[in-house]
Amino acid sequence: MAIMHIEYNSEALNQYRQVTVLYPDASHVTEQEAVDTDIPVLYLLHGMNGNENSWTGRTNLERLVRYTNLIVVMPNCDNGWYTNTASGLNYFDAIAIELPQVIRRFFPNMTTKREKTFIAGLSMGGYGAFKIALETNQFSWAGSFSGALVEEEEFMDLILDDQTYWKGIFGELDPGNLKQHYLTTSAQKFDGQTQFYAWCGEGDFLYNASLHAVEKLRAAELDLTFTSSPGTHEWYYWEKQIEVFLEMLPIEYKKEERLS
Repeated sequence: MAIMHIEYNSEALNQYRQVTVLYPDASHVTEQEAVDTDIPVLYLLHGMNGNENSWTGRTNLERLVRYTNLIVVMPNCDNGWYTNTASGLNYFDAIAIELPQVIRRFFPNMTTKREKTFIAGLSMGGYGAFKIALETNQFSWAGSFSGALVEEEEFMDLILDDQTYWKGIFGELDPGNLKQHYLTTSAQKFDGQTQFYAWCGEGDFLYNASLHAVEKLRAAELDLTFTSSPGTHEWYYWEKQIEVFLEMLPIEYKKEERLS
């Protein structure tokens, strides 16, 4: 895998932004894949206090996809919740709309097909992955690992601390205004052609909120697979879950050889 650190001008945010990209090495894929002009792509989102290097710095992601013909795009959303914020920073537009256009200019052999375009994230990034998939209808698979899939009262519980920060993201912190940021509201724009996967550890502080959100999202007719297992809000589990998700995708995922 080649690893590339790209700085580009974001018109949506009116500033230079950074994105990390994993790109398949020709020497690690088949001859046919090496000349592929329709390479699948996974957009992989970080959580709060993370950045474009979180996944490569905290997991063995580069090793896990080393022999797989897949482009992995990891943007930086700061702590912006993949949302067009009340303070005027348009993270949703920058990542959901602008970034794919930017990346295609760098990598013209990256797919433009929905069936080969995927998105996933952890914690805040799990919320972002579902939100972007629901509102753009450009992804065939979306994954959330310990995602902040909060709805209604859980959303209010999440924003009890540091209200200045949360107002800068979502605006007025009353249920009437916050409803526009619920995933069930995003689901009203959904065309029904994305498969969703979510996992949350049973010791995670977001576990009960995840159960409630999954119930709501399934009621909104999402094709959503939810699993849980012993675990907490930690990278150890997210590394395991990205591999689970890769195995679910309609790609030729080549697992590394292991003794057990």
